Formats: sequence, structure tokens, C-alpha cells
Amino acid sequence: MLVAALGCNLAWGLIDAVFYLMNCFSERGRGILALRAVREATDPSKADGIIAEALPPLLASALTPLEFERMRRNLIQLPEPPARPRLTKDDWLAAGGVFLIVFLSIFPVVIPFTVIHDARVALRVSNGVAVLLLFLAGYRFGRYAGYRPWRMGLGMVVVGGGLVGLTIALGG
Repeated sequence: MLVAALGCNLAWGLIDAVFYLMNCFSERGRGILALRAVREATDPSKADGIIAEALPPLLASALTPLEFERMRRNLIQLPEPPARPRLTKDDWLAAGGVFLIVFLSIFPVVIPFTVIHDARVALRVSNGVAVLLLFLAGYRFGRYAGYRPWRMGLGMVVVGGGLVGLTIALGG
């Protein structure tokens, strides 16, 4: 079981790291396309719309027409962007971090099976550790997202429990 769990997390770590790199590549490409579109826009209001689409809606709504014009002028003066998006060293390092987070996350959940000889007790301790980890992840996510940490932590436990129940119901 330990080997299967490690293999599964190894696979998911690789998958998540690749998806992270794909997202970096996509975002960089969209940025290049937006910059080109702003530079090619003949109507300043069209360029303002392109800039507004590239920004988070809350930030875009706070900008005045004068600020959009200033941004447009600054974007036009930037050096020519690369022809195609490229991944940077930092992207690859961050993808390695994603892999490690996913891969290493299995260890707190499988440790009870290595130190507790009664499989039923080990399973219950492992479940408790998993619920605690879900809560802590949700709590931190809630703080990061500006939402109530306790509510987000409990929400993660409920959603995680529901997903586990669904997985079991589907034969997993």
C-alpha cells in the first residue's frame, strides 16, 4: 500500500507540475498577445479595453481614462516582446516546488501505517491526519484569499470528505 501511495503521489506531482508549467506558458503568451494588441490598436478606447481585460476587474474599475492612457503610452514604449512565450528558470523551479508539495504531502498520511501495527487504528489515525491537513490547508487558503479562515478550513474538510465519499461510491 505504501508503494502504491508513493507511486500515485509521484504521478500526481508530475501531472500538477506540468499543468503549472502549461499555465505559466499560457499566461506569458496571453501577455504577449495583449501587448501586441495594445500597440496595434488605432483607437485609444480599444487599447483601453484590451488593458482592462488584462487586469483584474476590481483594479480596472478603479482606473481613470487618464491612467489608462498613461499605461497605453508606457506599454507602447516597452521593448519588443519575444516572438513566442518561453518558460524561465523560475518557472521550472516553481514547478519543482509544486511537485515536491504534492509528492511530500502523502507522508503525514502514510506514517501511521508504518508505526502502528493494527491496520484499523492506523487507518483511523491516518484519516484524522488527513482531515487535519485539509483543515489547515483551507485555513491558510482562507487567509490568503481574504475569506474567513475557520469557515474555509471547515469547508475544505466538508468538500474533501464529500469527494472521498464520491470516490468510494464510484469504486475507488
